[in-house]
Amino acid sequence: MTDAATLAGCLLEGGVVVAPTDTVYGLAASPLHPAAVARIFELKRRPATRNLPVMAADAGQIAALGAVISPAGARLLASSLVPGALTIAFGLDAAAAPPWLAGRDEVAVRIPDHPLMLEVLRRTGPLLVTSANTHGQATPESLADVLAQLDGAPDMAFDGGVLSATPSTLVNCRADPWVIERAGAISPEAIAAVLS
Repeated sequence: MTDAATLAGCLLEGGVVVAPTDTVYGLAASPLHPAAVARIFELKRRPATRNLPVMAADAGQIAALGAVISPAGARLLASSLVPGALTIAFGLDAAAAPPWLAGRDEVAVRIPDHPLMLEVLRRTGPLLVTSANTHGQATPESLADVLAQLDGAPDMAFDGGVLSATPSTLVNCRADPWVIERAGAISPEAIAAVLS
């Protein structure tokens, strides 16, 4: 995928990218480039106290983050909901986590069901990816509206057409019992069907 190679190259060089996911447009940066990560916060006007979620290509990349995968988390990862519009919060093993996750006690990770984004992630490793919108606002469905809303311009943007405005569902599997922390594209019934 030439487009994936171009986007991945930009990210690996410290760029910030807007790209389509299987839910909304995402604003992505490599965690290995702190200046790029800082730009995500600026572009979104996101409070610095709110950690950015992570996207990964597969369960192996998640394990390499030092994620403590609970039984509920393991069941979700093995289910038909992954890859897909499901973000899972895991506990973190500080001794195994990379330096860019220092200070966190949990990490929210998603494996997106989007061929372009998955290929980018295979090339870059895990990325910090958040919805491409001003903090507190709905995520626009078109790339043009995304770029109009951001406070500045990313280094690269890929037009994936009109997307959903519905985010992924966030399930905290560090909590016992597990809890849905954000309603989204996957219904509570579908989550419960896997975990009950």
